[in-house]
Amino acid sequence: MNDKELVAHAALEYVKDNSIIGLGTGSTANIFIEMLAEKIRSRSLDISVVASSVSSQQKAHDAGLKYISLDQITEIDLYVDGADEITNNLEILKGRGFDLIREKLLAKISKQFIVIGDNSKIVSKIGQNYPIPIEITPIAWKITKNLIEKIAKKCIVRGNMEKNAFAITSYGNFVLDCEFLYTDLNILEKEIANTPGVFEHGLFLNMSKLAIIANSGEVKKITN
Repeated sequence: MNDKELVAHAALEYVKDNSIIGLGTGSTANIFIEMLAEKIRSRSLDISVVASSVSSQQKAHDAGLKYISLDQITEIDLYVDGADEITNNLEILKGRGFDLIREKLLAKISKQFIVIGDNSKIVSKIGQNYPIPIEITPIAWKITKNLIEKIAKKCIVRGNMEKNAFAITSYGNFVLDCEFLYTDLNILEKEIANTPGVFEHGLFLNMSKLAIIANSGEVKKITN
């Protein structure tokens, strides 16, 4: 198995019968979805799934999983997803995709949120490799951007794939990709969240107590 397959397989250990599982988005999450479908089939498990994005929803359908929508649930048993950055304190950065709100909702309502990835995701400080994404409403977006820039080192509006317009999220919003100088990530999170026009952000703090990380064929667990 490669590293992505190793962490996906390790996460299967936490899958229980008669449960609802949240599916993440991305290449590693896709492998977990495939492995989950095989485990359900081979053991005749009764498991429902909910997706963090349109792409993972389609992947679930293709795999023959029993899918339920977000408006049918208030709690899930397990959420397995990747991340852009992970610290050893289990501070997590997500959001290079465009479904921040669904990912945050599933992380928040899950009894257990497991982050999976390879060693390249481990950082000493959030923002080390990627900017912090902030989803903002298009209504008066310049005002929101200006307010965020008062606390940010650098802040740009994310462009679309064609680079001819702003990127649009699943909920019709824009994304700011921002760099910050900070000493306390929890304080920064509150400052971002309290800014008018902010819809959601990519800081996932105090949400996961377990990360499963693979490095050159070896699997380790970070717990909190």
